[in-house]
This record gives sequence, structure tokens and C-alpha cells, in this order.
Amino acid sequence: MSLARRAIRASTRSATIIPAQLRLASSSAHEHHDDHHQEHHDSTVYPQEGFGNKFWRNVVLVSLCGVAAYKYAPKADDSAYLTRWIAMYTAPRDYWLLLNAKHTGQQMEVSEATLLMTSAERPTMHKFRYPQSLVQGSAFLNPVGMGVDMKDVVLKNP
Repeated sequence: MSLARRAIRASTRSATIIPAQLRLASSSAHEHHDDHHQEHHDSTVYPQEGFGNKFWRNVVLVSLCGVAAYKYAPKADDSAYLTRWIAMYTAPRDYWLLLNAKHTGQQMEVSEATLLMTSAERPTMHKFRYPQSLVQGSAFLNPVGMGVDMKDVVLKNP
């Protein structure tokens, strides 16, 4: 390979490597350093805010309607149409008392059953590793007053 070819190849390689090694973000930041000190203005045009827009108009209308409804509504007694209509679809007071009493009784039964199940324990049983040790010693070697009645002891093997 000739010296000229090697020189051309070396120059093309270095030309492709150099742009990849540049720090473009930091170099552009240094070039425009004085842009950070300028104020940026928002060019968006916003509508003028005030109490004359649709929202506040609707608030005032709803308020006036509420005041008129309160002022001209019938008195709160049993002869009002709305009161009679609600009473027609409402269950009587005695029905709810009976239903609540029934529910309370059922909850007491459930709580007693739950308490019974959660407080249940297995019977206490001492499992000996070597149950033959109970009969290993003589019953006659106990001192006076230390005799143990073992006739009711039943050995259980697991």
C-alpha cells in the first residue's frame, strides 16, 4: 500500500472521529451565554377576566332561583305535595324498628358463634418423647407422702 493511500485513509478516519467527539450541547451553550439574561415574554393573548362572563352569570341566576324557591315554597307540614309523595314510598317507623331488632339478634348469634370458634383450643395433652419412662421406675421407691396415683394415666402414642 502506498504512502499516499495511507495518508488519505488516515485523514478520512480522523475526519469521522472528530465530529463524534465534539460536545455540541456544551459548545452551543457557551456561544449563546448572554441569552439567559434576557426576559422572555409570553405572546399568548388571554381573554379579559371579570365577573361578567358566563360562569358568574349562571351563579347569580341559580342563586336567584334558590331564593325564589325558598320564599315561595309551601310551609313544611304534612299537607305539602312533596311530603305526601315521600311518605307514600317510605316504610313506616315500626317496620324499621322491627327490622333493626331482628338484625341485632342475628348479629348477636353470629358474634357468639364467632367467639366460640375463635376461643376454641385443643385439649391440653403432654406428649412425652419417651412414654416408657413413666413405667420405668418402681412405684415403691417414692418417699412417704409423695406417692402418685397413676392408675388413670393412659399412654397415647401418636
